[in-house]
Amino acid sequence: MIKSSRFLIILLVGLAACGNPKPTNTYSFNQYDQLVTLFTEWRTFQSPQMKDGVPDYSAAAMKQQHTDLADWQRKLNAFDTTGWPIKQQIDWYLVWAEMNGMDFDHRVLRPWERNPAFYVWFFSYQSDVPAREGPHIAGAIDLPSYQPLTEAGAKEISGRLRKSSAVYAQARTNLIGDARDLWVLGARSIREQSSDLESFAASVAGQYPDLASAANEARDASNQFAEWLTAQSNSKTGQSGIGKENYDWYVQNVHLSPYTWEGERQALERELARSHSALRFTEHHHRKLPPLTKANTPEEYRKRLHDGVTEYMKFLRDNEVMTVKPYMEPAMRAQINEFVPADGLRGFFDEVDYRDPMPMRAHHYHWIEKVREIEEPNESPIRRVPLLYNIYDSRAEGFATALEELVMNAGLLANRPQAEELVYIMLAQRAARGLGGLYQHSNDMTFDQATQYASKWVPWGLLPADGGTIQHEEHFYLEQPGYGSSYVIGKLDLDKLVAEYARQREGKFKLQEFMDEFNQVGIIPVSLVYWQMTGDKTLLNRAIGK
Repeated sequence: MIKSSRFLIILLVGLAACGNPKPTNTYSFNQYDQLVTLFTEWRTFQSPQMKDGVPDYSAAAMKQQHTDLADWQRKLNAFDTTGWPIKQQIDWYLVWAEMNGMDFDHRVLRPWERNPAFYVWFFSYQSDVPAREGPHIAGAIDLPSYQPLTEAGAKEISGRLRKSSAVYAQARTNLIGDARDLWVLGARSIREQSSDLESFAASVAGQYPDLASAANEARDASNQFAEWLTAQSNSKTGQSGIGKENYDWYVQNVHLSPYTWEGERQALERELARSHSALRFTEHHHRKLPPLTKANTPEEYRKRLHDGVTEYMKFLRDNEVMTVKPYMEPAMRAQINEFVPADGLRGFFDEVDYRDPMPMRAHHYHWIEKVREIEEPNESPIRRVPLLYNIYDSRAEGFATALEELVMNAGLLANRPQAEELVYIMLAQRAARGLGGLYQHSNDMTFDQATQYASKWVPWGLLPADGGTIQHEEHFYLEQPGYGSSYVIGKLDLDKLVAEYARQREGKFKLQEFMDEFNQVGIIPVSLVYWQMTGDKTLLNRAIGK
């Protein structure tokens, strides 16, 4: 009996141990090629499973994805990057940031549960940054990518449009959040999609009747979904912001920014005050000049804009700002819009452009970078594709914003003195709307309060609180934490980059060499650009707490 009891105890202990096995997935990597392979496999995993052409964001699918993420993180953390060149170490951090982005999506943002605008299925306009801004459902139709439209493209779009009803059927189940502002604004986004679909159907009806029919079917499905969202909206009473603690973790561990919510608030308030002060002194300097006038005819507008592109590209070339490539000028001209008659205000950036085209030509460097992605793909396979979770924002938006003032300081506006006023107004606008985004996420302001705050602090009354520009921007900043502040924060970190890069070459700094090297690094967080171009890891270490 004693021997039998001992055997039974040993057997039970063994079975208990088998019932709770330790993870056996142990990994060890030390080659950059292995990182590239992991990245390719990671991107496949990151996309949700497709079921009959519809991405699966069900609770069960998302729970499984979040569970499986842990093993991908173990694989990544098993890399020994000792001895790797800085640029390859940076690529490891890019993959790390993307995995953190997925983790945050599951733990906090949960756009498939909280954000109805996540389910916009049709986009008619092109984004000016590497990937479409904000969280969006996988598989959404990006119409500009099908231009010029062909029979094959029309057939593919028709098939995808006819998935709309299934997309919204799933959305009705998935959307269980209580974030009121996100819900109400999301319903508006879906209604706007319906309008876009109707316009698109009318534009293709003659040449592609089946595509027009599919677009009208999708419009109907979109309208029904919007009606359902509106009917549910009265029951939604929760806050939409993620809170300061979550915000801090997100901008530091996903966007690799060396700031907290409070640090961003202080920086944006400083830039808001500086922009106003600079504007008022500049206005005083120009007080005897006639006021800027807006282009009033299509001919005047078109001439101003095309002349502006010519002048801008000549300035970059003649002043050795950067190496000007053949694709750059056509990229800029392609973004000149048609003249729009208006009795009152147009959108904020049109109000700038119609007064003087030069300040926005600097910001339109976005479009040069879009074409560079095609003409001069980055040498890194990891940087060659747009970063997920808008991780590119501080570099893409921060540099476009910084360039407005940098080229002004380099003499771009020497013959257009009053255009300097527009540069400061644009900076004030970005600081004010960025603060609105911050206050939404700290839940100190509702969406409506944020739009009113931003409007209050933009000079010349160019940003009415009920206007389309701020209404859509503040909604987007609520969906995508950190983006609203990235214009100014990225700009400030780029100032630090220029300062350190030039300090290391005291007396030998050449702007063209700096810009050419900068353009080759890629559209990645500024903290990583800083590390690669200076050898100094300080900004990244501040972000990740090292």
